[in-house]
Amino acid sequence: MTQQLTLALSKGRIFEETLPLLAQAGVVVSEDPETSRKLILPTNDPGVRVIIVRATDVPTYVQYGAADFGVAGKDVLLEHGGEGLYQPIDLNIGKCRMSVAVSQGFDYASAVRQGARLRVATKFVRVAREHFAAKGVHVDLIKLYGSMELAPLVGLSDAIVDLVSSGSTLRANNLVEVEHIMDISARLVVNQAALKLKRDRLLPILQVLERAAKLGR
Repeated sequence: MTQQLTLALSKGRIFEETLPLLAQAGVVVSEDPETSRKLILPTNDPGVRVIIVRATDVPTYVQYGAADFGVAGKDVLLEHGGEGLYQPIDLNIGKCRMSVAVSQGFDYASAVRQGARLRVATKFVRVAREHFAAKGVHVDLIKLYGSMELAPLVGLSDAIVDLVSSGSTLRANNLVEVEHIMDISARLVVNQAALKLKRDRLLPILQVLERAAKLGR
């Protein structure tokens, strides 16, 4: 009997950019999560299924073995901490950057230099804390889940730490990037037990994905 593999993906950009990589491994997802209400999607391979979860939940499903492997952004993995996960491959998809942004006219350089206590809104609390601590800047972190761009505009925060792709949303809200923290891309994460117990099944797929990711660079 063929061992069942479960892959955790989130809807949107990561799902769409993972599909061509999976296709090179001979795996084609049978339904579109944007039009299907199903949370478990079959593929053309009866031994592989895809579960649709929130991006922030992918590492948790993989860590606890509800999924054998998954695709998650580096930002999500840094916040999760990566416990219990094997992270073998940078898939070079879902590329963006994590940056500090402020309202136009806010003198960020002076505020940082003078040792002012900054209020920073973000959903990436762990990354933001480590970034500012390394610079010796005192910050009050405000955790938000929705649109970060609003926070400086209404006086909730002095700055935000958020993902930036084209920068058009920042510009539309009169915000400017003032500091680049790190480049972000999506990683393949694998449950450590699955890698041992389902090695013969998993390894060929992982190898194809790794080759495809390298070719896509």
